[in-house]
Amino acid sequence: MNRREFITKAALITGFATSKMNDKQIFSPDKALKKIQVETTGSDFEREPLAKPFGFKGGYLTELWQTASLLRSGSGGHVGIATQSVLYGDADLFSRYSEAGGNAFMFAVTQRALELVKQTSFESPLDLLESILPELKMEAVKITGSRQLNPNFIFNALISVDNAAWLLYAAENGFRNFDEMIPGSYKEALSTHNSRVGVMYQVSYGMAAKEILHAVDRGYFIVKIKTGQAGSQEQMLEKDKARITQIHGLLKYRTTGQTSNGKLIYTLDSNGRYEKKETLLRLLDHADKIGALSQILFVEEPLSERNNESVAGIGVRMASDESIHTEADALKRLDQGYQAFVLKGIAKTLSLSMRIAKLAAERNVPCICADLTVNPILVDWNKNLAARLQPFPGLGMGMIETNGDMNYTNWQAMMQYHPMAGATWIQVRNGVFNLDDHYYASSGGVLLPSGHYTDMFR
Repeated sequence: MNRREFITKAALITGFATSKMNDKQIFSPDKALKKIQVETTGSDFEREPLAKPFGFKGGYLTELWQTASLLRSGSGGHVGIATQSVLYGDADLFSRYSEAGGNAFMFAVTQRALELVKQTSFESPLDLLESILPELKMEAVKITGSRQLNPNFIFNALISVDNAAWLLYAAENGFRNFDEMIPGSYKEALSTHNSRVGVMYQVSYGMAAKEILHAVDRGYFIVKIKTGQAGSQEQMLEKDKARITQIHGLLKYRTTGQTSNGKLIYTLDSNGRYEKKETLLRLLDHADKIGALSQILFVEEPLSERNNESVAGIGVRMASDESIHTEADALKRLDQGYQAFVLKGIAKTLSLSMRIAKLAAERNVPCICADLTVNPILVDWNKNLAARLQPFPGLGMGMIETNGDMNYTNWQAMMQYHPMAGATWIQVRNGVFNLDDHYYASSGGVLLPSGHYTDMFR
């Protein structure tokens, strides 16, 4: 798609005569919302293989199911999509069943959610989620047989349903873009239009040194290091120390023009694998000894969800991710000294992420958006969220993680499913997504139907 075709398409989508958005368009008063009743639903999925086993939380994925949910009302049918990650949603359940078995459980929960949606009228997707979640939680326990089922498993199963609900909500109310679609009380929290969003480059357990160096050569400057490797707590710690030593040895003399001091940025993601703060402190002490600590911007979800120790005063910002299922969870983490939130609109629903973003904005807590190794269209749903958050302190831009390009076998084919495949803002340039007025006018193409996924229901 050339530039002229892109601008024309964006104008047709949004209804704007130009791609320039002003404050009045962004902050226009809410219309009276329609009561929406879903008449019919449908669901399907595709199995997308990964190029190599992808490790985190002490486990490994070999494929990711891409699910699609259809919601049909008076305005027509709208197809929402999701990437299932049972390992992220509930690592214990993942370890007890085959990979396909765990995915089948999650897909069954999605189908039950669709049945509940047909029984529930709603004004906004946030209302819908609140209405069906209590019963869905009980149904999910019955389906999986797990009394200790992690709420993230249920939220992940809801992604395609929530995604379709936002599309239906926009169509029913005549919202032309993502900004108009944001409910009134959430607009202020998502009012920024960042021109750049820094991309966190994920370094998994087994990524080779040459791949890491190649990424930095291409301009990536935020290196997200997966910690919390398999084994006992002592084995995990020693593996993580060795991995940080290896990566810092590769990168400590590399420079970038994207940071004020010219140094690369590291973040650590432990996915809750550290059971005690004392073990985490030993890892950070090691990072300090090898000279890496000053480059660590934050540590993501370092401790187990059940760990209530304070992380205040550690000297490195701690960010909360998996342990936030409600606003109450977020407040609890703030009381424990956490200083940032990780939003996952593509893993825990856009509806929940908006609620957490609002709470964070009211308390001046910075947020970033992390990946779930999602497909290209969901990357732009996540990007729409990341682009509207306040710039991360010390960086001057928003932050997002995306790693599908390095993990999916069929990534290039999946890119063609994007309604605006070929747009400049889909490509990472020098470690960032560059976003202009055309991006915001078109909402990154997320409100357009994808022929590939809609064809699943013909």
